[in-house]
Amino acid sequence: MGRQVIGALLQTADLEIVGGVRRSPQEVFLLPDGSRTVPIFSKVDSAIEACHPRVVVDFTNADVARASAWAAASAGVNLVIGSTGLVKADLEGLSNLASQHQIGIVVAPNFAIGAVLLTYFARIAARHFDYAEIVETHHEKKIDSPSGTSLEIARSLNAGRSVPFQPPASGKQVLEGTRGGWMDGVPIHSIRMSGRLAHHELVLGGAGQTLTVRHDTIDRECYMPGVIAAIRAANRYAGKVVGMEEVLGLSGRSALQI
Repeated sequence: MGRQVIGALLQTADLEIVGGVRRSPQEVFLLPDGSRTVPIFSKVDSAIEACHPRVVVDFTNADVARASAWAAASAGVNLVIGSTGLVKADLEGLSNLASQHQIGIVVAPNFAIGAVLLTYFARIAARHFDYAEIVETHHEKKIDSPSGTSLEIARSLNAGRSVPFQPPASGKQVLEGTRGGWMDGVPIHSIRMSGRLAHHELVLGGAGQTLTVRHDTIDRECYMPGVIAAIRAANRYAGKVVGMEEVLGLSGRSALQI
């Protein structure tokens, strides 16, 4: 994802890469187009102090993102976070940082426009169906399950209803766990295997009908329009944490209200 973001930024005239952070020591990094080098640091706070960015982009994991958020907020720098593993307490902490330091934070489990729309459609359709299930498939190296996107879809489903889904009794499970994990009445099934990147399928059921909505990530390039939009938008949301729905003008809700 880091390489993909760098490539997208190099093709975006109004945005400039001023520095980077990586664990392994390295003084400079030659940009893929060979145009110039940028300084590389082992810590986010050092990079911010030396490079004076307007936005920090973090695609790591929850532990690193927490440290990045604190360093950026303390310096008054806006944030775009696509790191995996963030939970409700993390979003609450980000909200406090945004409010205290008057920075804008865009945080999303998925920056693909289609995945954002799937989540949006889920909330609209939820009140019209009795049952919902989510199947998500990722590559074998994904470290968490279920995916953050599938959890977001489940939250959105329940946000569109006055009462949670009440799934049918599953009867006897010959093999424990066959019905997947559960989130507020929505079963989530996770598949991990090589040959896949990221795929999310929502199946809604009612009397005599089903509705299936699916998003397939074929290449990480699909995330880049959303990432660029988030970077451009971050400074518009001083004091707030928002998700991609708000960035794309689909909703006035903040990420913390999901």
